Amino acid sequence: MASVIEAEGLNLTFQTGDGAVQALKDVNLAVGQGEFVSFIGPSGCGKTTFLRVVADLEQPTSGRITVNGMSPDAARRARAYGYVFQQAGLFPWRTIEGNVMLPLEIMGYPRGERRDRAARVLELVELKGFERKYPWQLSGGMQQRASIARALAFDADILLMDEPFGALDEIVRDRLNEELLRLWDRTGKTILFVTHSIPEAVYLSTRIVVMSPRPGRITDVIDSPLPRARPLDIRDTPAFIDIAHRVREGLRAGHVDVV
Repeated sequence: MASVIEAEGLNLTFQTGDGAVQALKDVNLAVGQGEFVSFIGPSGCGKTTFLRVVADLEQPTSGRITVNGMSPDAARRARAYGYVFQQAGLFPWRTIEGNVMLPLEIMGYPRGERRDRAARVLELVELKGFERKYPWQLSGGMQQRASIARALAFDADILLMDEPFGALDEIVRDRLNEELLRLWDRTGKTILFVTHSIPEAVYLSTRIVVMSPRPGRITDVIDSPLPRARPLDIRDTPAFIDIAHRVREGLRAGHVDVV
């Protein structure tokens, strides 16, 4: 499996008014093409910071990182990834179709191609028929699906997702987890997914990266033996419970190591 993201000895220290804050410490990780990798750890452990480094929104203090064999800056210019934030971030004065087409407008795609791409990805996230609706006319879950569609519109191979379902209730979250797995299966994209939820990380992932409290270090990388097709009731199986237990133990051990 070819690596699409490689980090070696990655460190990032922020300079603040109260002094230096080390957000990432000696992070080493390779993500293969088509993997679904979740990052889990306590608040402030560097999960989002790592995604932001991949996306060239933050620059590491030392170490090396490549995205599709390029620097994050070159990957950003090549539009190698789509980014889904914690909040949908849709413009209320634009229709759902208009929001999805926005990055394509910025990139200079012809109008006809913008509409074709928007129609394709809205159907992919099961929002066909809602093109003319405005964000305020959609539920929170539907808005997040529109945000995912926007990130998919220019067909990047990598999808970076920063806790996109964290603010949703459990029922909606479960449904979106199922839809995201189907989307991943249909598209074959590489997904990096930040979450605070152990069940969500175990349910979605081919691998789970467990991080320690600040400074953010990788304390465990857990390969999932679960099949690619995962109904929700797989969460009641011994295999699922075993993985969740290992994640929980990894989080607990990370706290002990810091102390």
